[in-house]
Amino acid sequence: MAVAIDIDSCIACGACAEACPNDALEVDDYAEVDEDACIECGICVDTCPVEAISL
Repeated sequence: MAVAIDIDSCIACGACAEACPNDALEVDDYAEVDEDACIECGICVDTCPVEAISL
């Protein structure tokens, strides 16, 4: 199971996408996860300033 994004809380800042070592996140109106690329490292969870990402 990849990370979960709370799209109502996501502010589309892009911090998670920049921090992701596998380029598994893309941000437009909110962050979206490529579950095939996600390795569940948790870096995006720690990076999100509004706690919109969880494992």
